[in-house]
Amino acid sequence: MVIVKQGEGPNEISGLFYYISRQMKILKRALQLIYCLYAIVLFSILTILSVTAMFLTLPFGKEKISEHVYFICRYWGKILYFFMGIQHSEIFEAPHDFNRAHVFVGNHNSYMDIPTIVQLKHQPMRPLGKFESSKIPLFGLIYRHAVVMVDRGNPEKRAESLRNLKMALEKHISIFIFPEGTFSMTEEYPLKSFYNGAFKLAIEMNIPIQPVLLIDSVDRMHFSSALTLTPGKHRVVYLETVEVSDYTMDQMDALKDLVYKKMDEGMRRYRKYPNS
Repeated sequence: MVIVKQGEGPNEISGLFYYISRQMKILKRALQLIYCLYAIVLFSILTILSVTAMFLTLPFGKEKISEHVYFICRYWGKILYFFMGIQHSEIFEAPHDFNRAHVFVGNHNSYMDIPTIVQLKHQPMRPLGKFESSKIPLFGLIYRHAVVMVDRGNPEKRAESLRNLKMALEKHISIFIFPEGTFSMTEEYPLKSFYNGAFKLAIEMNIPIQPVLLIDSVDRMHFSSALTLTPGKHRVVYLETVEVSDYTMDQMDALKDLVYKKMDEGMRRYRKYPNS
């Protein structure tokens, strides 16, 4: 309660409210920075423990390394979210067949998308990831074994990544691709334009596309800075699976546009955009 003394005019009262508001903002920012520091320490400790656990899996043989690494990553993500106060939940707008391999495609607007993806372990899955992220200390050790890396600046490496994705699908292991290629880095529109890769691969391998929406990633960590991290909800929405058996390579753009439209409309159902 703010007590107004007799004789205080409107200017003095508004100045007092401005001062209180400013102090509250400073306090809020200080608490967020403390939370971010806590999260960094937690992330580092869990990553060190995860890397240690991965080394313990080496005697099981090279064939099992990726499976064990992904299992470790899943629980790394779960524990990280639990102690950071982030509530992961999954919403199914349509049934999903967990016994089939899929080409998962999702929107990308935050580094907090990564811990979310590794928690979608209801079926074997390998994400496609940037080569540059493998250079991050400690995290890169996990990253290299958990994802299929792509170096877009190297044609040979791109071809190798494509072969690895096909091998995973042939083994009935789903793959996860961000069709935007990078962060959309905007709050004006839900999505950037899509690259062809995921859709070309789905048609060629006759693998259904599973669009998913990572609704709250940008609220948990804004794309502008790692120091915007906050606790709260993190929803993943499974949209209707898109079958590709009736599509040919000549119809790839039509398939891409269909999936884009479904994801764009889906994001607008869960978030507000200026042009909605």
